[in-house]
Amino acid sequence: MDPAGYLADVERIPDTLAALADALDDGFLPLEVPAHDRVLLLGMGSSAYAAGVVAARLRHAGVAAVAELASSDLLPPPDPRTLVVAVSASGRSAETLVATASHAGVAPVVAVTEDPAGPLAELADGVLPLLAGPEDGGVACRSYRHALAVLLALAERLSPGVAPALTAGCRTAAAATAHLLHTRNDWLPEVADRLDGPQGSWVVAPARRLASAQQSALMLREGPRRPAQACETGDWSHVDVYLTKTLDYRMLLLPGSAYQPELMRWVAERGSTVVTVGADVEGAAAAVRYPGDDVDDVRLLTETTVAELVAARWWAGS
Repeated sequence: MDPAGYLADVERIPDTLAALADALDDGFLPLEVPAHDRVLLLGMGSSAYAAGVVAARLRHAGVAAVAELASSDLLPPPDPRTLVVAVSASGRSAETLVATASHAGVAPVVAVTEDPAGPLAELADGVLPLLAGPEDGGVACRSYRHALAVLLALAERLSPGVAPALTAGCRTAAAATAHLLHTRNDWLPEVADRLDGPQGSWVVAPARRLASAQQSALMLREGPRRPAQACETGDWSHVDVYLTKTLDYRMLLLPGSAYQPELMRWVAERGSTVVTVGADVEGAAAAVRYPGDDVDDVRLLTETTVAELVAARWWAGS
């Protein structure tokens, strides 16, 4: 893992997201799938985060879809009417290979991977390439976004209306990410300082974008090796509020939940530090805005940039 390579990977996101949008427009991704009754998405780490959001969208649309950690020993049994979507950027995640192998030959399997000739692809009936390119820093940043976008494209094919404006969302997210990169000197020093707590940092997001909080917290752990945890906004008042009483609590808030006012009431009463991304929230110490931050798909594909750049700054200074 390399901090300079990681930052270069983040800086390439606008170009690769725009190229992915072109590929989606040109029909480059083979999104046709066999008949099925239900969908099982498998992955680990960032892949699992992305799969969780997409499975929730499919369920909301009435599709029987679940996302599971590939390492689970409680996976559904192989069934020819279950479409298995196995996600691994490298195509070599041991847990995902084992779980996928147990379904291959029985259930139809689609591999979502950067390596269309790798071990995961060999187990699959079809392959959806991520088109993210190699990540020289050794951290899944571009590949996370591309996995999310490719899975959303697949979900739109499975249930039209799940992500109808995805291509436009990718292009707007590319421009929004470029905006955050170009303006980082204006906001990054303050945000990095406010989130740099002695006991760590917390990232909070609505359920529909929980992956953004999970991925953001992972970036703070994986590169600079700082304590960081993710939480869902409504659940925060049931599981994390207690920490504000005893810790110097530093929160990166990704707004949009109906339960956000309760969270803000608690952090105000206890003097916690909150930085928001994508909206101005009363009581927050700072806010980072970007073009298109009122569009859900754009948020999903953009908002993790803030934590990624904070991680890069901390990593370079550690």
